[in-house]
Amino acid sequence: MSEPLVTFRNVKKHFDDFVAVRDMDLDIYPGEFLAIMGSSGCGKTTTLRMLAGLETPTAGQIHIGGELMNNVKPHERDTPLVWQSLALFPFLSARENVEFGLKMRGVAPAERTRRALEWLNRMEIGEFAERNITTLSGGQKQRVALARSLVMEPKMLLLDEPLSALDANLVIRMQAVLTRLQKELGITFVYVTHSQSEAFAMADRVVIMSQGEIAQVGSPKDIYRAPANRFVAEFVGRNNILTGTQVSQDGNGIVVETPSGTFIASAPETARSDGSEVTFVVSADLVSLSVEEPQDRNRVLCTLISEEFVGSMVTLFLESSDGHEFKVQMQERDLIELDLHSGSQIWLSWAVENAHVLDGE
Repeated sequence: MSEPLVTFRNVKKHFDDFVAVRDMDLDIYPGEFLAIMGSSGCGKTTTLRMLAGLETPTAGQIHIGGELMNNVKPHERDTPLVWQSLALFPFLSARENVEFGLKMRGVAPAERTRRALEWLNRMEIGEFAERNITTLSGGQKQRVALARSLVMEPKMLLLDEPLSALDANLVIRMQAVLTRLQKELGITFVYVTHSQSEAFAMADRVVIMSQGEIAQVGSPKDIYRAPANRFVAEFVGRNNILTGTQVSQDGNGIVVETPSGTFIASAPETARSDGSEVTFVVSADLVSLSVEEPQDRNRVLCTLISEEFVGSMVTLFLESSDGHEFKVQMQERDLIELDLHSGSQIWLSWAVENAHVLDGE
């Protein structure tokens, strides 16, 4: 792997008595799309602001390209930031907004106009170059904001929840635009969002933050399928989380006794002794349904409580005899074949390898 473009080493940020970021160690590599996500107040935006130079670390060091950046001012960094609010100038045209940074750098008028128009065309909004920014749609303004940052030809682009104000269809289109641009340009993108779908759709790696700390860093697939702890498992989606006692070992797995039944989970990385508490996770889309009792070792009879439809996908909420809630995700067409209704009893089952043990919990 190449040398990191950015390093955070033992970085802390306090606001009076409030600790926004604590003991952060993080590497960001050239040309990667890194997403930072977490719930409100987790420290993700503060992390981005420290990278942009808008906040100074209370302790620790931030390096960009091997240079210590703790006290380097924002305008002296090559880290343009696309704001959630976009922060476009309402009294300027789209072209003039894109030209602004070049003008501040002393680029000649003809050259900055040429570069601004080139980027507006790349963003497929060249025809709106002379329009006042207030007359453009949300998606068009978003593209102007991106062009204004990218016209500076930075090595890294910072984005602070840039799609949060757009409707669902525009979000999907802009995800495609951002992903294409990042791959074409080879620029490092650092993208802060609270949206799992955005982060998982675009990023090479995802950082999950909680209470100022990094809870997990990994590829979207690794985080979704192998969460590092209970917080991540609860945060990233429709997971079934069960806690019980290890009673024995069975081949490559461990036998866990829970209030909902006795199940086999995949062997954890860290060996455990019988009698220890174990928490394991099964993704909702890896659970199967059956009217007849299945032969699988991991099975539990549940009652259907409710359904949630999102397009062609449906999430079922079910309850076992001990009151534990289970979730199952499936295609609506497959659900129709089962002919279920509220109060129906149905068997749930899953493979041993799909029961992921949370290490250290």
